[in-house]
Amino acid sequence: MSGPADATERVFAALPPVRGRGFARTWWGLAWLKALEDTALDGQQVKTGRGLARAGAVGAVSVRPGRLTAVVRDRDGTGYRADVLLTQLSAQAWDRFLGMAVERAGHVAALLEREMPPHLVEDAAHAGVDLLPGIGDLEPECECGAWDHCGHTAALCHQVARLLDEDPFVLLLMRGRAEGAVLEALQSRGRSREEQESQPEGVDAEEAFAAGAVLPPLPPLPALPAEPGLPPSLDTGAQPGPGVDPAALEFLAGRAADTAHRLLAAAYAPSGTYALSAGAPAAQVPPVAELTADQDAVRLAAGQPEAAVALRLAAGSGRSPRALERGALAWRFGGAAGLSALEEEWTVEGEAHARARAALEAAWEEDERPPLRARGNRWTVGDAQIRLGRDGAWWPFRRVRGEWIPAGTASPDPATALATARSAEPPTPRT
Repeated sequence: MSGPADATERVFAALPPVRGRGFARTWWGLAWLKALEDTALDGQQVKTGRGLARAGAVGAVSVRPGRLTAVVRDRDGTGYRADVLLTQLSAQAWDRFLGMAVERAGHVAALLEREMPPHLVEDAAHAGVDLLPGIGDLEPECECGAWDHCGHTAALCHQVARLLDEDPFVLLLMRGRAEGAVLEALQSRGRSREEQESQPEGVDAEEAFAAGAVLPPLPPLPALPAEPGLPPSLDTGAQPGPGVDPAALEFLAGRAADTAHRLLAAAYAPSGTYALSAGAPAAQVPPVAELTADQDAVRLAAGQPEAAVALRLAAGSGRSPRALERGALAWRFGGAAGLSALEEEWTVEGEAHARARAALEAAWEEDERPPLRARGNRWTVGDAQIRLGRDGAWWPFRRVRGEWIPAGTASPDPATALATARSAEPPTPRT
């Protein structure tokens, strides 16, 4: 049974034998065992220790700052005291770690949930604090007299991996601070930070203007990043929770970063316009106030997700994977309007019919006009087709293996659209 959270020693009761599972499920537990494997000179001793731990040969485990201790019994019943030493963090290192953690509320919340997100470890490393052990950090001491890791110290390390799975504060205690001390320090720093942020800075604006103060010019805007930021990797080695798809989350995070970058570019552009649909001029991509769930699935598919994510998008939009790829291609050419041109067939009547007829008559000389066959908003000649959008734009399509595939961006001129349809070699769906 473990001691109180503020104790400088925690004792964990012996765990029962384990079968049919690894000794670590979380990425940090696996990293702990990797440090053992990289440190031990004799890989056979690591295997022996794994077998002893699996058989329940490790007694109660004492965890103290810088030291792990347990009695491990050989298969003949002989018990040996095994210790594993780990360097404690210095006061300066703890100060850097606590300062880093309190600045990111997500790190504190994760620890309270008994989790250790990769970014906590990465941010700590950037601050010069190595939480997880590396090669040579796990120093063995055993009554059996071995000078390197033996089966007894290896068994102790395997047992501790199971403890770390359940509570990463075990690692922090080994590094020198008990759970209660860590949480108290984080809370104290959080309160201090809130007090500092609540204190007013500067002077009242009305008073400054009344006194005739001259304000300095605003600093220049930061430069637009060359590329969107990279989202965090979710490949932690730990099993995701029920209903959580890490690949889908990574894809959505990447698309969000890409959209944020393009919106920032739009704000920086002198004209204030920017193509929000990749590959299409801004003038040809009318703004969409709100997309339907069906349109949004196609928009996401236009980002070319991996196959598993694409299948989920296809199922959610009610399309086959092949139909979704055609829709994604149309979206890349023209956003929602391009998707409408692909999937919507409508009867051209009234004023729209008069304008379309005038555009078709003016597009070619009488002796050069192609023999277009009309049906609805579509005009076809051979394997080329142009489709009239409701906004008056003409969309080029090309027949590939019996399917009409978007061939390019829209044009106000039907002759230009038809030339694009005839000359383009549009990509075919992957499925």
